[in-house]
Amino acid sequence: MAQITNPNITSQIAALANTGTIDSNAIVQLLNSALPATQQIATTGTTGTGLYKRFGEFDKVNAKIEVVTTGLWSNDSGSLTGFYTASSQTTAASGKYYYNVLNSDPAYGDTEEVQFAVAYGHVDGSGSVSLSIDDNALLPTKATYAQYKSMLLDPTVSKFKFDNYNGIATDANGVYFINVARNRYREKMDAGNWSLKVSGSNGVFTFIDNSGKKFGDTLGLSGNVFKVVSGSLNLGTQSEATILSASSHITNGAGEGFGEFYPDRGIIVLNAKAIGAIVGNVGQEGFQNTGSLQGGIATTHDAYNHKLLYYAIKKGGDFEARRTENVSTQHFFVRATNREFNYSNNPTYLAADGTFTETSFNTDPQTYITTVGLLNDSNELVAIAKTSQPIVKSFDKEVLIKVKLSF
Repeated sequence: MAQITNPNITSQIAALANTGTIDSNAIVQLLNSALPATQQIATTGTTGTGLYKRFGEFDKVNAKIEVVTTGLWSNDSGSLTGFYTASSQTTAASGKYYYNVLNSDPAYGDTEEVQFAVAYGHVDGSGSVSLSIDDNALLPTKATYAQYKSMLLDPTVSKFKFDNYNGIATDANGVYFINVARNRYREKMDAGNWSLKVSGSNGVFTFIDNSGKKFGDTLGLSGNVFKVVSGSLNLGTQSEATILSASSHITNGAGEGFGEFYPDRGIIVLNAKAIGAIVGNVGQEGFQNTGSLQGGIATTHDAYNHKLLYYAIKKGGDFEARRTENVSTQHFFVRATNREFNYSNNPTYLAADGTFTETSFNTDPQTYITTVGLLNDSNELVAIAKTSQPIVKSFDKEVLIKVKLSF
């Protein structure tokens, strides 16, 4: 226990005693000014009219971190079933590089928000006009491939690689990118908790990651890395996620992995060769079979391969995903002892002559707690908590309410 040797504290306490009125709050404040933080005296009890109560040192729990998972899409929805684009973006210069996918049709309102973007990249620039054809060519597919390579891969790795049937990493020249909007995934996507339906001429296929856990065995430049596999999350059941063998689906012998998932970056990378082999042809307007999802690699024109992936996702009709984040929380324990908060300042509580409006309160005054307000030292209201239903309070009842602030 700390020993107070400060003569100023002793003289101030003596001065308080000589006034004839001992103010316990003033004495506690003086003592706490000299005591270390871990040995200070709790300052509990009501003040003023009894409407307020100061928190003591054991009434607050600070710096708690909680892991929170919520739906990834707008309004915290875990499932996205409507997919739209804005012509103002797809026909602009950026449309050569990527399509922004919205949650509602911008032609019928202004509530649409960007959910994710789709892009296609090729290491050699195939799928876009070459410089030999057009001196002003931008080579958007090559730029896209290089951008994501520098973002996701170690500097010594020159290409995206996906394991083949024998577990050997195989170079992928053409890849698709699904890039979730930053404000959607916030801290990171929830590994093992997303599924994407992709539709083509061979049917509808569901892709998930192979995590089954929150931390991957592979840690790269961009954090944890998981493989993209064909399967089902089996949500709503007690079964674990089902992962299907790639060889049981691929019909034209691609024999390569479907892709990789980077939860810390909110990016799904798909192997165009493998995805195209399983899904088949994909339609554009009217969902007619107009192109293979493996992507066009001509260099005489811009192929807009990312448009094919957009329509494959649109026709699949369901992209389920959740995000996870560490949230700082602060807990306040609001204690109403049996002798506190049994009276109300509500004008209807008392009659004009000062007697209780409800005569039974003469022997058993009661109140109903519905709201807790948190105030700072300047008596400024900083937060309000509402109870789910009124809580009766009287001299024979005590109430403990825990208020949690997340930020």
